[in-house]
Amino acid sequence: MYPMISGQNIFDLLSRSPSTPYFDVARARWPIRHRCAPPFLLSLDLKMAAGTLYTYPENWRAFKAQIAAQYSSAHLKVASAPPAFTFGQTNRTPAFLNNFPLGKVPAFQGDDGFCLFESNAIAYYLSSDALRGSTPQDSAQVLQWVSFADSEIIPPASAWVFPTLGIMQYNKQASEQAKEEVKRVLAVLNQHLNTRTFLVGERVSLADITVVCSLLWLYKQVLDPAFRQPFPNVTRWFLTCINQPQFKAVLGEVKLCEKMAQFDAKKFAEMQPKKDVPKKEKGGKDGGKQDKKEKKEKKEEKKAPAPAPEEDMDECDAALASEPKTKDPFAHLPKSSFVFDEFKRKYSNEDTLTVAVPHFWDQFDREGYSIWYGEYRFPEELSKTFMSCNLITGMFQRLDKLRKNAFASVILFGSNDDSSISGIWVFRGQDLAFTLSDDWQIDYESYEWRKLDVDSEECKTMVKEYFAWEGEFKHVGKPFNQGKIFK
Repeated sequence: MYPMISGQNIFDLLSRSPSTPYFDVARARWPIRHRCAPPFLLSLDLKMAAGTLYTYPENWRAFKAQIAAQYSSAHLKVASAPPAFTFGQTNRTPAFLNNFPLGKVPAFQGDDGFCLFESNAIAYYLSSDALRGSTPQDSAQVLQWVSFADSEIIPPASAWVFPTLGIMQYNKQASEQAKEEVKRVLAVLNQHLNTRTFLVGERVSLADITVVCSLLWLYKQVLDPAFRQPFPNVTRWFLTCINQPQFKAVLGEVKLCEKMAQFDAKKFAEMQPKKDVPKKEKGGKDGGKQDKKEKKEKKEEKKAPAPAPEEDMDECDAALASEPKTKDPFAHLPKSSFVFDEFKRKYSNEDTLTVAVPHFWDQFDREGYSIWYGEYRFPEELSKTFMSCNLITGMFQRLDKLRKNAFASVILFGSNDDSSISGIWVFRGQDLAFTLSDDWQIDYESYEWRKLDVDSEECKTMVKEYFAWEGEFKHVGKPFNQGKIFK
C-alpha cells in the first residue's frame, strides 16, 4: 500500500532536483531515478483549489477557510481591505451581487471563475481529503461537528458575546440563558475530548477547525479562568489547535480571556447609526441668538473627549461600524405613545400571561403599530428540527438592525420530517417592515404574510398563544416543539 501524502509533500517532491536521491513522504522513502515520480503519484490530480476569499478583517467565519487552505496548501488570496475589498461597499456592487446574490461574506471566487458563498462550503472546498475525513464514518463525524458548531455554539455565543463587542443591545435574560447554553455545549465537548486529542481521528480535521473558530470569540471575550475551569479537556484541545502552525498563520497569537467582558452602553451607542439633524435657517427675529447658541454648542463639542481612534477599535467592530449609515426607514412616522422597550422589558422579566400580554393590549398604539402573521411557505422542505431552528435563528440574526422597531414570537411545530414554522410579528407602522430596507429582504419571501385585524378575536388569541408559547393553536394542527423570540 502506498503511503498517504499531502499536497505540500507533492510540491516538495516535484520541486527537487533530479540528483536528490530520496524524499520523505509520511515517514516513507522513495528513490527518485530518471526524473520519474513514484508510481502512486501518477494517478493523482495535482490541481489544487486557487482563488480569492472576500471578507472583512478578523472574520471568524473566514478563518475556517483560511486555516483549511493552510493545511491543504490551496493557493488562497484574501481580499479584506481597500482597494481589493471594502466591507459594506464592494459587496453591494452589481458585479459582486452577480456572483454572490446575498452580498454576504466570506465569499470565494476561484481563479477558474467558480464561486461559493457560505463559510462551511468554502472551507470544505479548500480542504484536503484528510481534513474532510479519510473514511465514510470519519466524514460523517466531521459533518456532525460542523453542524454542531452552527446549531449549538454560534447562537448562544452570539447572544453572549455580541453585546460585549457593542454590536447588539444587552438583554439580561438572553445573556444568562446564553451562558447556560454555552456551559452545556462545553460539557458535551469536554466529555467527548476526555480520551481524544482531536474531535475526529488522530489528526486535525475540518471538525476541529470549525469548532475552534466558533469558540474563538468566546475564549477571547468572556470565558475567563473561572468559567472554563470545569472544562479542562476543551481548553487543552483548544490550545493544542491554536498552537498548530497552520492555525497560527491565520489567527496569530490568541490570548485567552482573563476577565469576562461586559456590555458597554457607550460603545453600543457609538456603533448605532447617527440620525440626520436638519440644518436650521439663519436670520429672522431669533436668528442672532440661534447662531450664538449653535456656536456655543460647537465649542462644547470641541471640549468633549475625542472618540477612540479607529486603530484602537477591535478590527471586527471596525468592519461592522464601517458599513455605510442608511436613513432610518421609520423616520417619517409620528411619535407613538406605545413605549415598545417597556413592553419588551416586561415580556423578558415578568409573567407573560398575567403581566406582559395585558400590558401589551393596554398600551398598544393601533395607528403607530401593526400585527402580522407569518407562515413558512415550504414546510415539505423542513427535516430535522434543529435545522428548522437554525432557519429561524439565521433570519433573526440577519434582521438585527430591525430589533428596535419589531418584536416577534416564532414557533416550530411538530417533529422531525413533519413540522411547520409560523409566528406573530409586531412592527412599527402599518407596512410589512421587511419591504422598507434591502437589508431585511433576504428571508421574508419564504413566508406567507397576513396583516391581522388588531380588534379581532383571532388576533387576540394568536397574540396570547404565540407570546405565551401555550394554547390550542387550532390553525396549526401540530404540537408545539419550541419557540424563538425576536426583540
